[in-house]
Amino acid sequence: MWKDTGAPTDSFYEVRPECTDVPKTRFKIKAGKTLSERKWQAAFTPEGCLDISKTLGRIQRGGIHPSIRGEVWEFLLGCFDPKSTFEERDQLRQRRREQYAIWKQECRDMDPVVGSGRIITAPIITEDGVPIQDPLVLLEANRNKDDGSTEDSQHSDGNGLQETASNDLGPNSANVAERLTDKKIIQWKLTLHQIGLDVLRTDRTLVFYEKQENLSKLWDILAVYAWLDKDVGYCQGMSDLCSPMIILLDDEGDAFWCFERLMRRLRGNFRCTESSVGVESQLNSLASITQVLDPKLHQHLETLGGGDYLFAFRMLMVLFRREFSFGDSLYLWEMMWALEYDPDIFAMYEETETLSERNEGSKGKVKSTRQCGKFERENLRNGGNNPEGNLPISVFLVASVLKDKSSKLLQEARGLDDVVKILNDITGNLDAKKACSGAIKLHKKYLKKAKKT
Repeated sequence: MWKDTGAPTDSFYEVRPECTDVPKTRFKIKAGKTLSERKWQAAFTPEGCLDISKTLGRIQRGGIHPSIRGEVWEFLLGCFDPKSTFEERDQLRQRRREQYAIWKQECRDMDPVVGSGRIITAPIITEDGVPIQDPLVLLEANRNKDDGSTEDSQHSDGNGLQETASNDLGPNSANVAERLTDKKIIQWKLTLHQIGLDVLRTDRTLVFYEKQENLSKLWDILAVYAWLDKDVGYCQGMSDLCSPMIILLDDEGDAFWCFERLMRRLRGNFRCTESSVGVESQLNSLASITQVLDPKLHQHLETLGGGDYLFAFRMLMVLFRREFSFGDSLYLWEMMWALEYDPDIFAMYEETETLSERNEGSKGKVKSTRQCGKFERENLRNGGNNPEGNLPISVFLVASVLKDKSSKLLQEARGLDDVVKILNDITGNLDAKKACSGAIKLHKKYLKKAKKT
């Protein structure tokens, strides 16, 4: 058991010594405020039912101790019903692990690199379904065959990490490869090298990702998810959202389901068409909030040509992962999820017969606000049927950042480049708890004004 000390979380998420320009984590573990392992265990009944309301306030005040962060996140993201028992959760966890293994094998049958411990980082198929054969890989494979070696042909990325440049483990490595006709498989295979390139860039300052097995685990999960989510597939930024799950949860299947639950919240961010970007509705809401709460700043941004608020795109897309240190981004996320917590989240995500039957008896009942996060309670009190009552807290977090930088933006920004530069300066300098407090204040203020109008 880790001791509850005032140590920063950098000690839990070790940074490679040569990475000297990485922002230091501000979050400190504080006894009496941070949710500790002891307090977490005390929130369960002997059967395993969790009193979630006991934990939400503590998370909002001081975050979660890194030693229990993964298991607490599973509840915050709706993987488990707080009313479930230890036995029910064990059974559900096992079923999910088995289901993930089935899906992963399905992907492996389509491309043997999945689950092999290797990563694809170069295109393996054309858009019309013709497999791409990398001459270097084929040459290396033939050389190994000639000298009797059974070693797999691999390329190094320059850091001692081995990756595959093409699908050279299966039938596609033959001199004559069959053209694929299934459009879904073609589309999936087209994304595999994109996933690989992003994985090799994700959180590479952390010692954790010096191990090839951790990188390949991240790639496998994203590859499986891309196959299952046919509408969205894979988009840049998803690796930033998935990476913490790999680090916090030892079992790959558990990490997948935690990521899948997070994507249920955020997949709309990645749905792009020719006429709109995924976060466009949130950007529009951000513009409305700023116009109501800081009309001078909104007018100034419009004058500069930034009325579409696209400069905030990255913050919303990957939930501030690039604006905070790794440890602080986790701290920010769990505070956001605790503030937004809805006790019905598990029921909304699960469609099992048992759960449907359980919920049937609760129809028409008023939701207990005691089990809700502070942000969600405010929505229920003031939001009503107003669309503004359903906005995610992330929009108000960006609004609070703009409010803090309002004077500087008004005085110094003479073009969009200046706006971007000023906002980029916040990287590593934001206080997660202060940002959440500011978001809550703006949220309450905005809902009152929206209600009046």
